[in-house]
Amino acid sequence: MHASKGDRLVVHGRTVGHEDHTVEVVEVLGTNGEPPYRVRDAAGHETIMAPGPDSVVRHGKSTDITGR
Repeated sequence: MHASKGDRLVVHGRTVGHEDHTVEVVEVLGTNGEPPYRVRDAAGHETIMAPGPDSVVRHGKSTDITGR
């Protein structure tokens, strides 16, 4: 997985009733775009994460945290 600042990470819900969760990459902490990433959610909370296989990168910037 490779991401850049401004990309979106979409973590797919793994169980019934849990929706996908989208966060913005604000800093790449790994080398060559690899995890871990500092991310920010729609509420402005930041954390560091190393996404698992249930995550995908949406490259490019958008105007909305949901990637729309």
